[in-house]
Amino acid sequence: MFEWAAYLALGLAAGFVAGLLGVGGGLIIVPVLTFIFAAHHFPEQYVMHLALGTSLASIIFTSISSLRAHHAHGAVNWKVWREITPGIVTGTLLGSVLAAYLSAYFLKAFFVVFVFYVGTQMLLDIKPKPSRELPGRPGMFAAGNVIGAVSSLVGIGGGTLSVPFMTWCNIRLHQAIGTSAAIGLPIAVAGAVGYIANGLSIDSLPPHSLGFVYLPALAAIVATSMLTAPLGAQLAHRLPVRKLKKIFAVLLYTLGVRMLISLR
Repeated sequence: MFEWAAYLALGLAAGFVAGLLGVGGGLIIVPVLTFIFAAHHFPEQYVMHLALGTSLASIIFTSISSLRAHHAHGAVNWKVWREITPGIVTGTLLGSVLAAYLSAYFLKAFFVVFVFYVGTQMLLDIKPKPSRELPGRPGMFAAGNVIGAVSSLVGIGGGTLSVPFMTWCNIRLHQAIGTSAAIGLPIAVAGAVGYIANGLSIDSLPPHSLGFVYLPALAAIVATSMLTAPLGAQLAHRLPVRKLKKIFAVLLYTLGVRMLISLR
């Protein structure tokens, strides 16, 4: 019962934060799942892989909801989406294959570095200056590969990377956010497929796992995050989001330090 309660509460928090701050819930889901999985004595060498795979699988459902909302407001640049998606898919799949060969220690360390990067970006309100145009198809393919690969290795929908990239390339912020929500779907699908496929041959994973996706956690997180994401989005227009981002940055630092302590 405690395990299910923890997954349900995690979904509530991740969905609310994603809706409120426009930040993918993966930044919360991944570290909390590693703590829960470790407490339940899942195989230590696969705890991080299971957390990453489960996080990406959950983002499939939340990204569909977010994508539809942004599309309804005309905030998705589908030309950019079409040009960057091939690179996104190949980069995400390659990242998930690479993750299968990386140790849990390395994946944790990589996630900690990324969390500190995102936390600092939020705390200092660092935003790239629009200083260039979008690259051609080869450049978009290369950018998609980088965004997809990193997102796959940290279990997120890519918004913390794709929004700054598009803003830097003179895409208006609201369109960059909407397009990022659409980009999150191919990242989540390709990442989930990759983590499932690369974990199917491993016999020591816990029961009810589909490759590196732990189905009970996925079901609970999706059920509750879909409820709170719209609430967070509504409150985003009433609450001081800039101040809340600073509070969230402190939370990210706390989770990062906690994961850093667990490294061994």
